[in-house]
This record gives sequence, C-alpha cells and structure tokens, in this order.
Amino acid sequence: MAKLLIEGGRRLNGTIRIGGAKNSVLKLMAAAILGHGAFHITDVPAIDDVRTMVGVLRSLGVQAFLQGNELHLSVNGVHGRPPERLVQSMRASVQVMGPLLARLGSAEIALPGGCAIGTRPLDIHLDGLRRLGARIEEVEGRIVAKAEVLKGADIVLRYPSVGATENILMAATLAQGTTVIRNAAREPEILDIQEFLNRMGAKVQGAGTSVITVHGVPDLGCADYRVIPDRIEAGTYVIAAAATGGQVQLLNVIPHHLEPLLRILTAMGVPIEVEEGIVRVYPAEELSPAQIQTAPYPGFPTDLQPQFTTLSLKARGQSIVRESVYDNRFGYIRELGKMGADITVSQNRAVVNGGRPLWGTSLVAGDLRGGAALIIAGLMAEGYSEIDGLYHVDRGYEDIAGRLQALGARALRLETG
Repeated sequence: MAKLLIEGGRRLNGTIRIGGAKNSVLKLMAAAILGHGAFHITDVPAIDDVRTMVGVLRSLGVQAFLQGNELHLSVNGVHGRPPERLVQSMRASVQVMGPLLARLGSAEIALPGGCAIGTRPLDIHLDGLRRLGARIEEVEGRIVAKAEVLKGADIVLRYPSVGATENILMAATLAQGTTVIRNAAREPEILDIQEFLNRMGAKVQGAGTSVITVHGVPDLGCADYRVIPDRIEAGTYVIAAAATGGQVQLLNVIPHHLEPLLRILTAMGVPIEVEEGIVRVYPAEELSPAQIQTAPYPGFPTDLQPQFTTLSLKARGQSIVRESVYDNRFGYIRELGKMGADITVSQNRAVVNGGRPLWGTSLVAGDLRGGAALIIAGLMAEGYSEIDGLYHVDRGYEDIAGRLQALGARALRLETG
C-alpha cells in the first residue's frame, strides 16, 4: 500500500518520455499464447498490470520475465487455467480466453475484475466466440469455453468494444477459413495487435478501420516487437502541464493518436506544438470553458475524461462533460468536491463551474484514471494533498511520483505497509 503527498501550486516544466501503451502490451502478451518460440518485447511499461499479466502467463506454462522495460517470453506448451486471484484483479486478463480457446480448444477463467467504473459486460466477447464455434457457459463464477475446432465467420458487433474486437481477432487467427469482424473498434492498440500477430505469421488486415479480416492459419511463430507509445499516459501529462500552467515537452508520442484531446485544448487556449514524435505544451494566458463527450476512437477517450474534467476546473465559466462509454465514471468527483470543486453530476453528464480555487486535502483514489485526475487536482491546489489508494494508479502509470519530480513537482511517495 502507498499514498502520494503533493505540494500544489508549482508549474510542471521539462521533458518527459512516454512509455509503451498499457492497453496494447497486455493484449500482445495474451496474443503470444497463440505462438511458439522466444519473444522479445521492448518499451514495456513497468506497471502492476504488466506484472499481473506476467503471472497469468506463467500460470499457463509460459516463461515470462520483465527486466526493466523489456519483456522476454518463451512459449512452448500452454496448459492450465489462470488463477482466480490474478484474473479478478485485472479485467484485461479476460483477453487470454480467445487465444487459449484457439490454441487448446478450451478455456476456463474466472469472471474478471479491474476498475469499478461501471457495467462492462462480456456478452459481446462471448457472442463473437460463439459465432466462431465455441460452446460457452458460466459455472460457479467461471467462464468455461470449448471448441473442437474454430471456424471463420462473419461477425457484426453490436457495439465497437475494444476488448471484444481483440479477443475475437486473436481467436480467429487459428480458426479455419476467414473471419470478418464488422463494427470493429478502431483504437490504435488494435492496429498494434494486428502488426504483432502478422509478424508471428498471422494474416490480419483492416485494423484501424471498422472492418477487420482474418484469414486463419494452422500455427504461429514468435516475434520481436516494440510497443506503441501510450496515448493515455501522454494525454495525462499534457493535461497536467496545462493544469499547472507549465511548459512540458513530451517525447515518444504519436501526435495523431492524441488529436481529439489536442484539438479541444487548443480551442480552450492552450498553446501546443506538434512535430513527429513530439508534443510541446506551453502556458495558457487563460483557459476557456469547453464541452466534450467521450466516444470510441477516434472520439474523445473515456480514459482521459477524469483528467480533463479536473483541468476544466481551471477554466472560468461552465464546462460540460458527457460520458457515453461507462455508466459509473464520475466517482472521483466526490473527492474533487472535498477540495472545493463545484461540479454537479446528473446521470452521464457533469456540469463544471470553473475558476474557483482548489484546496489541498486528503483524497482516496477509487480507480486508475480517477486517481490520475486527483493527482492533477493536487498539483493545481493550494497547500498539500494526500492521495491514498495509489495502487490503482500503479496499475497504469510507471513511477508517477518520480516522473512528476523530474518535471519539478513536489510529489513524495509514502509506503504505508
């Protein structure tokens, strides 16, 4: 257990390098189950979710070692089922279901856990796998899937679910025949999975569009791969820079992955420069209020909504934030209210009355991105803030205290036992 102590009122200044994408590498690790041989994956964030997935892979017979930001996997025989305690601690662990089903003809996993940000049903995952020929039932809190053989199918997703797109895509790589996934999610991390699988010998095309085609192959090999930069980590630091009136340069960024955020920040008055692999944020003279609505990519990402809502407290006037992806993502707002924030929530809509000072206080992070929002609020506030529940933030941000310190923040991690 740990907490973060922040002294607010200091501008962030300096240069920071963005690491590999959490929401990509976890799925690449699951995809490796489909192959054989030695994998070397670089730019891997040293975060708790990656360590959890290492444990999941080891439980399935994969040799997995994280050394710094490099991951080494050796995949030969795959067997067993992942322990419930690991699956229940991280929702992304459900992504091993499709690869296990394709590789072994069966998969059994506990119902997954993760952040408490609303209802996130697995029915789209399961319906797609059923279309490939799987028989699936829920038995005493576990999902049990079996299939003598998977066969390609034409699958239309009722919603462009990222996880379902990835699970079905991975399972289809070893299915007989051709699979077409329509209304597929278009997130950049899915394109990363396609590139990784194709280096392993798969035949996947269309990732990044709403139609993905997978031509099944008999088996897959291994690959060396570098993970794409984390657009959510990058967006978090962009927002933190704007919130503190700082001047920050971000390296190892794919700017067009951040376009929805950069566009709205520019409209609010934040000076931003972009070149290949680099984003620079400069101090704004004054922030204008804004309206956003989260949506699947290429819309405004739900994983940046809490951070953006916190930033909007600095804009004089009324901002409106609508959350259309998750049904319970405003839990962090109660904590912001302790700091003096004036935010009213009604169903999926938050009305933010900005321009008022925030005061440091004791806060509790309830989920990963909400925790990042509270850290930004602590940087904005007058006085000291103490943020408990830092383990949520550790799931997705590598050494956030150290990285903030490198940008001039007064942020101290306290281990509490």
